[in-house]
Amino acid sequence: MPLIVAANLAVGKTWANAATWITGGVAAWGIVVSSAIDMATLLATGSATQEKFAIDAGSIVSGVAAAGFLFKPIRKDVSAYIPIDPDNPVHALALVLAVILFGTQATALLLTDVLAIYASQAPQTLAGTFLDELPLLLLALAGVGLFVRRKVPEAAARLGLARPAWWHIVLALAAAGVFLAALQGFDAANHVLLPGLAARIDATDQHLFGQLAGTNWIGIAVLGLVPGICEDLLFRGALQPRLGLLPTALLFTSIHSQYGLSIDLAGVFVIAVCLGLIRRYTNTTTSMSAHIAYNVLAGVNLVGTVLYAAVGVEVVLLAAAGYGVWRTWRQARPATS
Repeated sequence: MPLIVAANLAVGKTWANAATWITGGVAAWGIVVSSAIDMATLLATGSATQEKFAIDAGSIVSGVAAAGFLFKPIRKDVSAYIPIDPDNPVHALALVLAVILFGTQATALLLTDVLAIYASQAPQTLAGTFLDELPLLLLALAGVGLFVRRKVPEAAARLGLARPAWWHIVLALAAAGVFLAALQGFDAANHVLLPGLAARIDATDQHLFGQLAGTNWIGIAVLGLVPGICEDLLFRGALQPRLGLLPTALLFTSIHSQYGLSIDLAGVFVIAVCLGLIRRYTNTTTSMSAHIAYNVLAGVNLVGTVLYAAVGVEVVLLAAAGYGVWRTWRQARPATS
């Protein structure tokens, strides 16, 4: 947070380049040095395991790779593909932090038994959910410079928060139903093709979220609202306009490591892309609403008559959303003589 605030303070100042090197350098080389010290300690004490060594090594590689974005020519080349300003220290720091996040998460997925790590953790609680997601919210608000270089209305506009049109809400609810069906399809494929891994993912999911889901409506509401709001504000609201849709979708997918390297994780990526498209063509309010609605639906057990009713409602929502999209597209078309 101090690095992000400092980078925001430097935007447009004569010392912006120095701030880029300091804030980005502390983030990149900080993780390199701390991981190297930890690795050396593990080797010296003889307590190094393969997983601990892999995490440290992956963190070092991630930090070194992230440090490349401290060089303006590299940022300038990258700006040809994603909408960043090579001279903006906030954008430079965002690139550095994004590489570190993705690199460390990819290391955990590829080189450790991440499901065993989750299985050893305590089950998720209401307070734990808030504490896990709150940093994402704070990063989003600090990243867009709230109270530093933007007031509340300006920060909300930068995050893509807007009053939704009627069809935006309908689209969000319809998308949630499609997401649920799609993820169930991915999960079914996971059970057929990777049954052992699928069973471990189910056990991990039940262990982590079983106490909050099921018939616990307060838990379902919290699991729907808190991640939906915090994650979308950071990924779709703050990061996507700078990093682009696909890199942001990859980052979003990487933090859902409780699915391991599975077909379920591929499904998360597909949903992340869809949420990104909703944000691009409407606003973050709509993508956030779709995310929340999906989370709630995923926590509810739809069976029997309720399932058939839900399918009927989904058909109506899809039709209404389609009409709203068509009407908006038609009104936006330039008049022809």
